[in-house]
Amino acid sequence: MEYFTKAFVVAVKSILAFDHELYFVVFTSLKISFASVIIASIFCVPLGLLISSRKFKGKVLLQSILNTLMALPTVVVGLLLYGILGRNGPLGGFGLLYTPSAMIIGQCILIAPVVLNLVVVAASSADPRIKLASMALGADRYQRGVIFVGEIRFALMAAIVMAFGRAIGEVGIAMMVGGNIEGYTRTMTTAIALETSKGDFEFAMALGILLLIIAFIVNFFLQRLQRFSK
Repeated sequence: MEYFTKAFVVAVKSILAFDHELYFVVFTSLKISFASVIIASIFCVPLGLLISSRKFKGKVLLQSILNTLMALPTVVVGLLLYGILGRNGPLGGFGLLYTPSAMIIGQCILIAPVVLNLVVVAASSADPRIKLASMALGADRYQRGVIFVGEIRFALMAAIVMAFGRAIGEVGIAMMVGGNIEGYTRTMTTAIALETSKGDFEFAMALGILLLIIAFIVNFFLQRLQRFSK
């Protein structure tokens, strides 16, 4: 218990002292996760709205597949990307393996089903009177779309926040296609795993505390957004 207490004190001191190495790892994690969420949202939010507004064969099957992919193991995505981006893979010539770009691609694949599924659910659960009221007021198709998105904006933001939480805490993709390279692709999760194995428990704990703080902030905003969306 004394060892744990001392490590915790050292970790807190490192956080309060704004240790450069510590916060650079945090910055790398946030940068990659934000980029992944932004890219995934740009494609998945409009696609989710489109899917929810159309009736077609296989829609139920598609939603079942998306529900399954929401729990997609990160190591599976990392394994597939390693084979594709590796030297002998079909995209090996681009030199993407062990770069932040590879990590962003992997996280986009990981969180795309999360954003897409939650957007479809949010749009499908919206009050159908929104469309009818818009049409009654003489709104054209574009205006109806803007009004509809405005009505479900909190649910859409909640989907994006949840995707960010999924991205910031993943370790399999970051380790397998990022390589955990110091000062380049090392994230909080991979650094925690590495530093713990090296015996630098204090540094790992400092990162763990910061990761918990970020997770708390994400969950706090998620709860607030879900409350507003009801």
